[in-house]
This record gives sequence, structure tokens and C-alpha cells, in this order.
Amino acid sequence: MNVPENLKYTEDHEWVKVDGDELIIGITDYAQGELGDVVFVETPFEGDTFEKGESAGTIEAVKTVADVLMPISGTVTAINDALEDTPELLNKDAFGEGWIMKIRPESMESVNHLLDAETYQRLIS
Repeated sequence: MNVPENLKYTEDHEWVKVDGDELIIGITDYAQGELGDVVFVETPFEGDTFEKGESAGTIEAVKTVADVLMPISGTVTAINDALEDTPELLNKDAFGEGWIMKIRPESMESVNHLLDAETYQRLIS
């Protein structure tokens, strides 16, 4: 299971990467493996604001439908338009081309409350 050291994680299997004053959000390798083949991704709109824990979209797979839960409160600044035509990017490249959205968090300090790679690895083991 791929768990990059440079990312933060949630117990709901999202990953977060700090990119300047924004955060890039996606689902983990573990999550995409559990979901199976992804066939559709519903993303939020740029400008949408969410509280931590709120559903900011859904991922539809052959096996099930799962919510994308906001790991941190913030405003969506970009979405990955490529997922509209190629949702399978979540399966093929969960930590790269399969990112879901970028947000401007209410507080960058809230990133410190997320799981580090070692803690997340223990969670999924």
C-alpha cells in the first residue's frame, strides 16, 4: 500500500498536500483499492465552502458510492476537471493526476491535526 511520507491523512482515507497557501485533496491508495473501479466522481464547485467533515462530493465505483469528506474547513479554489471524463484516474494515480480538489483552508494550522504517514499506515494495517 502506497502511503507517501510528504502528505497528511484522515481517518476517512483522504490525503492532504500543502501547496503554498492551498491544500490539494484526494483519496488514498487504500481508499481507491477498497472502492474498486471508479466510474464517476461528483466534485464540488469552485467557491463552495465546507466545514470539516462535510460531504464535498461523491465517488461512484462498481462496488459502492462513497462521500468525499472535507478534511479541513475551507473554500474550494479548484477542481480536477479531468475526473469528469476519466474518473479512473483515482484508481490509476490516486496521489498524482487523481487529485480531487484544492481548497484554501480557514486555518493552515488545522493541517497539524491530521494524521502523519506513519500513523495512517498503522490505521490501515
